[in-house]
Amino acid sequence: MKRAERKIVFVSGTGTGIGKTFISAILAEALQADYWKPVQAGYASGTDSAWVRKVLTNKKSIVHPETYLLELAASPHIGAHRENIHVSLQKIVSALPAGDNDLIIEGAGGLMVPLNDHEFVADLIRMLNVPVALVSRNTLGSINFSLLTAMACKQKNIRVLGWVFNDNYLDYENDIVSWTNIPSLASVPFASHPDSNFISEQAKIIRKKMENWQW
Repeated sequence: MKRAERKIVFVSGTGTGIGKTFISAILAEALQADYWKPVQAGYASGTDSAWVRKVLTNKKSIVHPETYLLELAASPHIGAHRENIHVSLQKIVSALPAGDNDLIIEGAGGLMVPLNDHEFVADLIRMLNVPVALVSRNTLGSINFSLLTAMACKQKNIRVLGWVFNDNYLDYENDIVSWTNIPSLASVPFASHPDSNFISEQAKIIRKKMENWQW
């Protein structure tokens, strides 16, 4: 029996604080995939990797260590300057976790977050040559942020699997899908303190939808 091709998905979105880590955990749980955040900027209250490790309940997923762990909670290029570090995209690509498990890669902030003085998250996605799932949070301003993000993907020739909408403060989903011509992969309701049970419940819902995703 032929083994299914390994799925690798980069999770990005419209900016910082929109729920990329939370969505990444749901996708990892749904696929029983590994999780990797190559660049973590700020860890005073814990890393995203540590939180994902805590909420995943399946026994297959592996949470891989960061390639760059920067102390300052700021744009990675600023934190790296402070620590006299150069964030190398080539080093990140060479550190891509191997193995048979599917892989969820979480980016830092949005597509145009600088990783060094010349390169951005969008450049990393292109170098990795993997599709992206875009997270958009249903809140004031999300139409503008979402359309700009979609525009950047088109300009950078990044293949987009679709949107994952997060929160239910407002319902802009159909408009964003229509205006960007990018499909909706899933919609996740608001959770003030998402825990393992919530992640598992949402993973079951998304797992059923994945059969229709255009991988």
